[in-house]
Amino acid sequence: MPVRKLPTARQRRLAIELRRMREHVGLSLAEAAALHRVDKTAISNTESARFGVSADRVRVWAANYSCPDPAYVDALAGMAKERAGSHWWDGYRDSSASYMLDLAELEHHALALRHVQITHLPGLLQHEDYARAVFEEAVPPLSSEALDLQVDFRMRRQALLNRTNPPACSFLLHEAALRMLFGGPAIAKRQLDYLLEQSEREAVTLRVVPFSAGGFPSAGSSTMYAGGPVRQLDTVQIDVPNGVTFLDSETHLTNYRAVLDRMEQRSLEPGPSRDFIRKVLHEL
Repeated sequence: MPVRKLPTARQRRLAIELRRMREHVGLSLAEAAALHRVDKTAISNTESARFGVSADRVRVWAANYSCPDPAYVDALAGMAKERAGSHWWDGYRDSSASYMLDLAELEHHALALRHVQITHLPGLLQHEDYARAVFEEAVPPLSSEALDLQVDFRMRRQALLNRTNPPACSFLLHEAALRMLFGGPAIAKRQLDYLLEQSEREAVTLRVVPFSAGGFPSAGSSTMYAGGPVRQLDTVQIDVPNGVTFLDSETHLTNYRAVLDRMEQRSLEPGPSRDFIRKVLHEL
């Protein structure tokens, strides 16, 4: 099996889950190799995502580890069946940062998405003019070609909401994000109109957290919580200055669920949230 040069975040996640499964039963690499009747380097390479793994092998290893969760095993086997080159973002592999591709892949496979946005509106709900204005603030500045690529990629991501069965998307938007005038008042108005339009989608739930709600956990960063086919395969994505970071440990998932739940408690209901957006729009 050829060595992967650049495994995707999803391929690395499958490898991590196989390692966690082995460690959960307290087996060393040598002990697992003897159990599976393979060389321990094969396990090491698989658990580091340097090598791929078949769905059948995933099931055999899970059975050897006595994994008691068939839904979890089925989800991992499904991940193993996936092949590169079959999705729209693969056409950007030679021109885009790997984290952009990983984000598109994460959104595509998620069954549900929970977003928290503090100072930017979520990429999945951005008008093209607003997205361009956001990317124009990049440091260092983007070339015109790179700027067009970033905007095009973000617009392609939004096709997710047009699928026959899109993931259930819940957006928690802080008032600060509504009032940031990226591109000036005219573009801000266009963006808020677009936001209201998108909020009417059946798969979209939008809630506003007004300044009057006070403080809340993780107030300084934007977060996306992507729900997998089973809870163990959920993923947290947070924005960082040079891209994004993906978190998937049980502790991180538990803590971020609590953060999102607490912020949602401080938000307005969807109807009053739309009224609040209209209020901000009329003030511009």
